[in-house]
Amino acid sequence: MEQVRPVGEGRVISQIPGAGVVVPERVQTMAGQDVVRPVWVNELGGTTFELTAGAGRRRFVKWNPHGTDIDLAAEAARLRWAVAHARVPRVLELDSDDDATWLVTEGLPGRSAVDGRWVADPATAVAALGVGLRALHDALPVPACPFTWSDEERLAAAHRRADADARAARGGDVGTGAVGPERARWHPVHSHLTWDDALRLLADPPPPDRSVVCHGDSCAPNTLLTDDGRWSGHVDLGRLGVADRWADLAVAAWSTDWNYGPSWEGPLLDAYGIEPDPARLAFYRLLWDLS
Repeated sequence: MEQVRPVGEGRVISQIPGAGVVVPERVQTMAGQDVVRPVWVNELGGTTFELTAGAGRRRFVKWNPHGTDIDLAAEAARLRWAVAHARVPRVLELDSDDDATWLVTEGLPGRSAVDGRWVADPATAVAALGVGLRALHDALPVPACPFTWSDEERLAAAHRRADADARAARGGDVGTGAVGPERARWHPVHSHLTWDDALRLLADPPPPDRSVVCHGDSCAPNTLLTDDGRWSGHVDLGRLGVADRWADLAVAAWSTDWNYGPSWEGPLLDAYGIEPDPARLAFYRLLWDLS
């Protein structure tokens, strides 16, 4: 799952779906006699379906129509590597046809940390998020990880987006302060910046703290909690890779504002076991928006 948060003029990146989601015929066929329930949608047209059989057996199908920029093959590769070390879903199938690509995984115990139960009990949810993220960072072996999520590669992606956004906004007049479609999606805390301003800020990163294998999308929806309020696993690891741990921490703490309201950043960092670092929080949140 990706994050739930306001973007631009109140838009959202992804959310729990409402009524009327169409179940693709291929998903219906995969389900057989299982109950099919849409559980997550994103604005690119991707949908995640839960397939539930008897005795609580669950599978999840990520369904992405062609043309989105979501790389399910990259996620499958990361899951297959990480499952030997951490509580992440086991890959059951990765396939595609003329319409879409899909990834089928085995369900883990628990419910998303943004399930209604946990939104109503943010203290329990936030504590589990911090403990779970620390456990993930401690469990995944950096020397053995074949994937990266480095500041350098993300900054390169940000520069490419800046060029493309400027062309879209001003017909090729790269480097201006015009608001293109990418910049319009930035969080309001960054909306006063131009691309040039933002890239200048990112050109002076804070010193590295500790390299870990980062989740890559450590927003609250991507941690699962059991009914007793303990974290039970992590999902949506399509960007998993070695990076400074603050790349995950900045976004995880930020997402508590989007999902539970203000004042939960400190408790998450406490549960992880780290003191706040305003410079690293600001840097990695800006990098998140740009890349």
